[in-house]
Amino acid sequence: MSGGDANREPSTEPIAFHFSIEEDVRFRDLDALGHVNNAVYLTYFEQARIAYFQHLGWTWPQRAEEWFFILAEARCTYRSAARLGERLRISVAVSDVGRSSFRMRYRIAEVSAGRLVAEGETVQVAYDYEQHRSVPLPDDVRRRLAEFEGRPEWLPTV
Repeated sequence: MSGGDANREPSTEPIAFHFSIEEDVRFRDLDALGHVNNAVYLTYFEQARIAYFQHLGWTWPQRAEEWFFILAEARCTYRSAARLGERLRISVAVSDVGRSSFRMRYRIAEVSAGRLVAEGETVQVAYDYEQHRSVPLPDDVRRRLAEFEGRPEWLPTV
C-alpha cells in the first residue's frame, strides 16, 4: 500500500492472523430469515478491530481529536450463513501499511466446525481532525503494528 491510497485493490495474498476474538450470535443479530444480517458483520469486524487496538495498548479516546485515524473503506464477502447460538471466531490482522493508511483483513469462522462464514477488509487513514485531512501515520503506530505483525519493513525510516 503506497501513500494514503485507500482505493487500491483488496489484497488476495494469504495472511497470518495473530489475533482473534470470539462472539456468540445473538438474537438481535438476526434478520427475518433467521441468519445474521449482512450489516452485523461490519460490527463483528469493528469489535475485533477495537480489541486488536486494545491488545496493542491503544485505549479508546475521550474525544475524537485524540484518535489517530478514520475508517475510509469497508468490504465484506459472505461465505456461509451464521445462525443463532453459533460461536464465531473473528480474526484480524494488519496486511499493509502505507504512508498515511493501513489495511486490516478479517476472517470469521464458526468455532465448532471451523466453517468459513465471512472475510473482509477495512482501510484506516491517519487523520488530522482540526485540518480535516490525512496525515502520515505516527511513528509509534507504525512501530507497534510492525512489531506485532512481524513486519520490519513497516518500521519508520530515519
